[in-house]
Amino acid sequence: MVAPVYAHTEDDTFVAVRQIVGDALQLGSRLESLERDTPLVGNLPELDSMAVVTVITALEEHFGLVVDDDDDVSQAFDTLGSLTDYVDAKTHG
Repeated sequence: MVAPVYAHTEDDTFVAVRQIVGDALQLGSRLESLERDTPLVGNLPELDSMAVVTVITALEEHFGLVVDDDDDVSQAFDTLGSLTDYVDAKTHG
């Protein structure tokens, strides 16, 4: 018997990425104000270099993806949307 395949939409990915970022940064109720165009690095004071590592680790665990050491994730952390797009590319590409 083959396990069912669940299609994840971009919205599903965005909601999951937003939740992961919110949990990692302990944003609490501020989480709901994050949109696709919300800037991350430089905008959220909680998002320092250690928090970036925490977010990457959580994304790897949640989505089963691998962020290689030579991946340039700096652009992925420009906005919440670019981070979602990065996750989509890693999981579907």
